Amino acid sequence: MASKIQPSDKVRYVQRHEVGSNLRKYKALYLLSIPGILYFIVFKYVPLMGSVMAFQNYNLFKGITGSPWVGLDNFIRMFEYDEFLKIFMNTLLIGLYDIVIAFPVPIILALLLNEVRKMVYKRILQTVVYMPHFLSWVIIGGIAVGILSPTTGIVNTMLGWFGMEPVYFLGENSYIRSILISSGVWKDAGWGTIIYLAALAGVNPELYEAAKIDGASRWKQTTAITIPTIMPTIAIMFLLHIGHFLDFGFERVYVFLNSLNSESGEILDTYIYRVGLLGKQYSYTTAIGLFKSLIGLVLIMIGNRLSKKATGESLY
Repeated sequence: MASKIQPSDKVRYVQRHEVGSNLRKYKALYLLSIPGILYFIVFKYVPLMGSVMAFQNYNLFKGITGSPWVGLDNFIRMFEYDEFLKIFMNTLLIGLYDIVIAFPVPIILALLLNEVRKMVYKRILQTVVYMPHFLSWVIIGGIAVGILSPTTGIVNTMLGWFGMEPVYFLGENSYIRSILISSGVWKDAGWGTIIYLAALAGVNPELYEAAKIDGASRWKQTTAITIPTIMPTIAIMFLLHIGHFLDFGFERVYVFLNSLNSESGEILDTYIYRVGLLGKQYSYTTAIGLFKSLIGLVLIMIGNRLSKKATGESLY
């Protein structure tokens, strides 16, 4: 006698049927996603296998399979170096300044652009603030050097009008962090407004009309309607930003770095380049990179949990 069909068998059949149906229905989208999936596999996941170098005394000629294992020696060495600890603190401070100062700027800029009613002026302003994003950091560095030059720079020229002595901004440790943050704001603030402007475009106009009837000012409309509406977008962008807390960018710092300001300006990325590639200490710098990635992962997990409790929005 044939066995009866159990409910669990029916569920599995329905699930397989739905999966097959979705594959046929959205096959064009799945095909379009293949290049992106291959990109992440080849350039993101395959290189992860190289992380084992952090636990080896890597030899360039023996390769990963022939290099001897040293366990956690590279990580212990990392925290024993005063130079590393100082550079790690530099990276933390610069990353913190970037979150506190640079992260809110695109939000404020998007709110201001959203208040411009003349579309011609709005498009012109958007184009002007977007343009620096398409310049390389080499060009940005050259512009900064020209502006801050102690002899011909416009900043020192203006200081001279007030009888002040010229200042070599790129030659002093006290100014390098401010230069790094401000140059980043100028370059990427306009580009960062795109997502926030898209979120602002989705705000229901009827909410503003009701607020006007109640006598709410533009500032009150912004604080009571606009900001709460785009808060989920802000939360997601903040989570993505905090995941790169220690990834300030090698080229962003390297073009401004010199022997006079490296004490306060050098970060982990430039340190890895100097010690790992130029000094050929591959295992040691791989351990630093792995440590930096783990911190980013922990920050994302903490931020995601806090965001989910505070706003109900999260990455996962």
